[in-house]
Amino acid sequence: MGDKGAGNHSDVTDFILVGFRVRPELHILLFLLFLLVYGMVLLGNISMICIIVTDSQLNTPMYFFLGNLSFIDLSYSTVIAPKAMVNFMSEKKTVSFVGCAAQFFFFALFIVTEGFVLAAMAYDRFIAICNPLLYSVHMSRRLCTQLVAGSYFCGWVSSILQVSITFSVSFCASRVIDHFYCDSHQIEKISCSNLFVNKMVSLSLAAFIILPTIVVIVVSYMYIVTTVLKIPSSEGRKKAFSTCSSHLGVVSLLYGTVSFVYLTPPSNPELRKVASVFYILVTPMLNPLIYSLRNKDVKQALRKVLWKEKALF
Repeated sequence: MGDKGAGNHSDVTDFILVGFRVRPELHILLFLLFLLVYGMVLLGNISMICIIVTDSQLNTPMYFFLGNLSFIDLSYSTVIAPKAMVNFMSEKKTVSFVGCAAQFFFFALFIVTEGFVLAAMAYDRFIAICNPLLYSVHMSRRLCTQLVAGSYFCGWVSSILQVSITFSVSFCASRVIDHFYCDSHQIEKISCSNLFVNKMVSLSLAAFIILPTIVVIVVSYMYIVTTVLKIPSSEGRKKAFSTCSSHLGVVSLLYGTVSFVYLTPPSNPELRKVASVFYILVTPMLNPLIYSLRNKDVKQALRKVLWKEKALF
């Protein structure tokens, strides 16, 4: 199947982001809701980064990864949320071709990078629980830096490939994207090109980039569970599980919401949009709360900061 209609991507200068198909008077409510949640994303993740950077007791591999996770969460929410809020209050609701490609690129970059960082954190918990005596040897500062740098590299490779194939297609007369951001599935729906190569590249990326992160997480936790169950005392088992429960919660939240989005039938686009809000805004908002509420070290560091502020006044 070749090109089906007139209009090449070189003729397209902008797209229209439909957003949510609701009554116009509800757009202000959506704007305020996005503003509130995005504000909490900024506050929670910037606070987490500041606490990790300033507290010397949090200078460990786990918190090094957590600081990067907070930066990534903050970044991919920022790629989507401000433009969505502008469009809620705008009549035109347009995004330029370059702006759409840039949004798609950075979102893909950060979301793939997050998957690899979560896999690195699972490996960190595996070493901490299964080989505690060799933890400082295995999880050196150099290895942690390499793992994070490798995560970003895989994110860059993935996003470059995805942007290249997504925006090199021919587009039909319509330039309407039925979403509140530049979603690849909706962009492909307005394409007139044969999408066989796109689908093969997407499957290859899933097989060689996404799948390995899931395998690392699953295998790490299989070893963790096996090791913890061998601990004789219930108190010891509880303490061991508590060290990785926050990470497991974050992994479940991200992969659960992303899976729900892509398993939702295409015939229900509004449900897909609502589900997208969860992994674009709600998950980055909850991650700092999950780590701060369930982590003794973070709570202690937060108390220090609050006591310092009280002392200044």
